[in-house]
Amino acid sequence: CVFGVLSARVGSIGDNRIGGWIGYRSAKAAVNQIVRTASIELARTHKQSICVALHPGTVATPFTEKYLGRHPAVAPDEAAENLLQVMDGLVPADTGGFFDWAGKTVTPKRAATARGNQPPSVSAPFSHAPVVSSPVA
Repeated sequence: CVFGVLSARVGSIGDNRIGGWIGYRSAKAAVNQIVRTASIELARTHKQSICVALHPGTVATPFTEKYLGRHPAVAPDEAAENLLQVMDGLVPADTGGFFDWAGKTVTPKRAATARGNQPPSVSAPFSHAPVVSSPVA
């Protein structure tokens, strides 16, 4: 059984390079987290189940008409066919994943920074002196 949930690349934290659309991005990031969590829960009892998030690309609809000139778009029926093909090619090991219309994985990780993928340099937690306030007498 394959369960695919429509999401959007803008919900990928790792693929966010331009900011903007905070509410929409947040909603799609939440969808991606729900899919990931549900896939773990489903796999406990349904080992062959597949639960994934799917990015259809830019689909020519009234929602996208304001910026269609900046992005290639496909008709809704073509977008649906593309996603069905992706779903047909999935295996249980793909559960919890996020795939685009071409079957490529959408990265869930933070994009590389000038430091590469190294975490920020941080000393041990609470390494600074604690702030203590004393009552004024």
